[in-house]
Amino acid sequence: MPEAILGAHLKSAIRNYALLFFGCLLLHVAGTWSLPLIDRDEPRFAEASREMTERGDYVVPHFNNQVRLDKPPLTYWMQTASYKIFGENDFATRFPSAVAAALVALSIFGWGSRLRPPRQPSASQAHIGGDRVGCWAAIIFTLSLQTFLHAKAGVADMWLVLFMTTAHWSGYELLQEPLGHRPLASARPAVAPYQQTRWWWVFYISLAFGFLAKGPIGWIPLLTVGSTMFFVRGTQLARRFKITRGVLLTLAIVAIWGVPALIQTHGEFFTIGIGRHVLGRSLVTMEGHGANSFGMYLLLLPFYFVTIFISFLPWSIKLPWLTRKLWLNQDNIDHYLIAGVAVIFIIFSLIKTKLPHYTLPAFPLLALLLAQRLATENSMRFIRNCAAASALAYLGLALVVPPLVARFFPAYELFRESRDDLRPTMEFGAVSFTEPSLVWYFRSRVNGFLTPLNTRRAADFMAQTGPRFVIAPTSLATKLFPNHPENWRMFSTRGFNIAKGEHVELTLLLKPD
Repeated sequence: MPEAILGAHLKSAIRNYALLFFGCLLLHVAGTWSLPLIDRDEPRFAEASREMTERGDYVVPHFNNQVRLDKPPLTYWMQTASYKIFGENDFATRFPSAVAAALVALSIFGWGSRLRPPRQPSASQAHIGGDRVGCWAAIIFTLSLQTFLHAKAGVADMWLVLFMTTAHWSGYELLQEPLGHRPLASARPAVAPYQQTRWWWVFYISLAFGFLAKGPIGWIPLLTVGSTMFFVRGTQLARRFKITRGVLLTLAIVAIWGVPALIQTHGEFFTIGIGRHVLGRSLVTMEGHGANSFGMYLLLLPFYFVTIFISFLPWSIKLPWLTRKLWLNQDNIDHYLIAGVAVIFIIFSLIKTKLPHYTLPAFPLLALLLAQRLATENSMRFIRNCAAASALAYLGLALVVPPLVARFFPAYELFRESRDDLRPTMEFGAVSFTEPSLVWYFRSRVNGFLTPLNTRRAADFMAQTGPRFVIAPTSLATKLFPNHPENWRMFSTRGFNIAKGEHVELTLLLKPD
């Protein structure tokens, strides 16, 4: 290819990737600055990241001065970096998730651009079709409802999706020839030796960072590759993956953080982080998300096969059509993508704790499957209309709804009303309402940590010397402090506790000195 043409293609590719990245990023950050953090996960991540910076300890996360062993540290690291740029605020907490979601879109675009829609006859059409598949797949993923929600949430899920997607992509590249439909076990190498090495490194490094994002669930791509290799039974493929060496590389990367974390916590990061929050979620219902009886467990087995029609909106209207198309005709690319989707859905269907977003890592694979079939049918009008309507609807929701609902977040509203009276040296406690959002918002003005109190200790807490305040449900606050001194300040608000799904009325009583 002439150098001038190669340079033009490179410039065009850079432009396309930049437009996609910044377009996705703008969509995902829209409105994140005006919606308070949602209990309970967002404030926990936000505060743990702040305390990580305060302590200078980037190995073991803490929340409210207690070790937080629920998740590995990757999301905290990203949020602390965001705080250094934007300050410690709600927008900075969510910004890393928006970046991760935009990077997922780039990965899907890059992967899809190397695929050819089924039955594309010529090389030139294959190149055009591949670019179209990549672009459409990235759009489908970005404009899915669950992506829209979690790309704006300051939690770990988008980083997990990113590294599972890059692992699935690199696994695919090691399994078959780019843009081709030869059998995955073809005797002809799928890629040149130096390219095989590159994709090998990407695969196992992605598995390591997937673990650092959310634990062993990030290793699901190993099962996708393993199931594909089982049915293909190609010995050459096993040699190409060098699984033993690769797993050791993954474990070595994880160990750079994991070993110091285990030493500092005397092994608790493993027993609690893996034992309780991985195995525990599989065997029992956590925080009420799932079935508490065997009969209900059986009833909820198809949970994700139902919720996908909401989570994957608006594209889920095409899922029955896609299923019929795949049933009638599949190729090797389809087999690999279907295997990845199936593994994710089966694993999370068997786990007792259930939340609709758990299957989000399957969305990039679903987007590629759908984009390939839409490209075959030349459904340009459908995808353009659906994408335009979705983008406008999501932007409208992101910009209009948060300012309207912000006043219904009780911790945020109570903080907003009282912040001018708060001082760094104050101590604070809470009775019967100890949601993580209290810690996140009030610690932005107060140096100390939240003290959980019961009704007997609340009066003693406020009787101690020094400035302090206590937060309690309004009905309880009036009983505990019916005749408080005149110099105390009182602030009250009404709102909705999303974590418990109930209306609350909160009062803050503040003793200035």
